[in-house]
Amino acid sequence: MGSKERINRLKEQTRVNILDAAHDIVKDEGWQALSMRKIADKIEYTAPIIYEYYANKEAILLELTKKGFMLLACRMQEARNKHTDLGEQLEAMWLAYWNFAFEEKEYYQLMFGVEMNCCIMDEILPPGSNPFDIAAGPIAQLMGISDPDDDRVCTKYYTYWSIIHGLISINIVRKGTSDEINRQILKDAISGITRSLSN
Repeated sequence: MGSKERINRLKEQTRVNILDAAHDIVKDEGWQALSMRKIADKIEYTAPIIYEYYANKEAILLELTKKGFMLLACRMQEARNKHTDLGEQLEAMWLAYWNFAFEEKEYYQLMFGVEMNCCIMDEILPPGSNPFDIAAGPIAQLMGISDPDDDRVCTKYYTYWSIIHGLISINIVRKGTSDEINRQILKDAISGITRSLSN
């Protein structure tokens, strides 16, 4: 391996280390505790070196948001690919979305926080890594619509998303209902919307 390749590999590893350190800090202390200084201390670098890789904390947050969407997309696609029935695909995808929200709570809070601009995310995310990109196809097929970007498909997607995201938000803020009841509410909501697609 040449010295240029070795340098590039070390740079990439440092980038990964910075993001991993930021995520670890957030898991331990919350998003409000994240700072460039804490990241530098965690990976035993000086703060100026961190700035060589990321201009500011917002750049790190944006990169972590992107990573979160990629992880979510992977889980939703894996869930979809286990089923051939469109209704089962939609249920599996939304259950994967639900599980991601609680298993990767820090990412989820960052991805869908009030300060995140969804339009910016559409610009920086690779094609197919937005939850809409994954769910729109099955929704359109069940509705008998050939164009997944049709406004009617978008409306149904946001119907699913608003109910599921709302239930997740309630449970993240105030845990009061059992997991079993929450899953039943979730499944009832998903199946109710899915049934309405073919009407």
